[in-house]
Amino acid sequence: MEANTRSTGRLPAAFLTPGSSSFMDFLAAHSPELLPGSRPLPPVEGAVQAPHGTTIVAVTFSGGVVLAGDRRATMGNLISQRDIEKVFPADEYSAVGIAGTAGLAVEMVKLFQLELEHFEKVEGTTLSLEGKANRLSTMIRGNLGMAMQGLAVVPLFAGWDLDRGKGRIFSYDVTGGRSEELGFAATGSGSLFARGALKKLYRDDLAEDQAATAVVQALYDAADDDSATGGPDLARRIYPIVTVISEDGFKRLSETEVSEIVRAIHERRLEQPDGPRAALL
Repeated sequence: MEANTRSTGRLPAAFLTPGSSSFMDFLAAHSPELLPGSRPLPPVEGAVQAPHGTTIVAVTFSGGVVLAGDRRATMGNLISQRDIEKVFPADEYSAVGIAGTAGLAVEMVKLFQLELEHFEKVEGTTLSLEGKANRLSTMIRGNLGMAMQGLAVVPLFAGWDLDRGKGRIFSYDVTGGRSEELGFAATGSGSLFARGALKKLYRDDLAEDQAATAVVQALYDAADDDSATGGPDLARRIYPIVTVISEDGFKRLSETEVSEIVRAIHERRLEQPDGPRAALL
């Protein structure tokens, strides 16, 4: 929807009409064709070839939650991008990691960011973490038509719950079904292997640096067995994106910090390729 730029300088009446604090409800009422799930798709035969991103992992620790993702996007059996970003801040106290069709997922994240910002400006307060998780669930459900044509988006949502004073993780399915995960979670094609690694590495008393090491280790293990997951690339200096959400808000670990974690894991694997990994923590 475009503002009226004629001589009157006035906005269309839709912008001045009282309504819901949801930006998505506003679009649905006045310009539904702008919603991703409302766009018609041409009939196709077989699966649509589009870049897909995986894998996303999350781990809670005593002071918050760590959310991380690898950097590879694939299209069929090809690597379409080696340094894609899959983890984004949703607002000051939450983040989203995307898995599935990359283009739609990034667009969904941007719309989700706008939805949360719009709510805060209209209501004068932030949405609860539970409310944010529910809003994202609604957006995923709106993409069901595209998901049935092979363009699914299955994110992982994590954040700091200001009411409960702890980090929480929420996972989703293609229909928008939402589940809260306790301790750790993974999504994407390499999630089976990442989850297996986290089962051995996770403890209730992890510190922030230990949780960051655990998620990088899980992505490393996933890349060993899943061709769609990109492991740390020391030659190209491409490392996983690792973010931390705590009572201090969202922060992304620097490339230097992540590279130190990667090199420690790499050196340990060279010494004991099949040895115990819990010692890294």
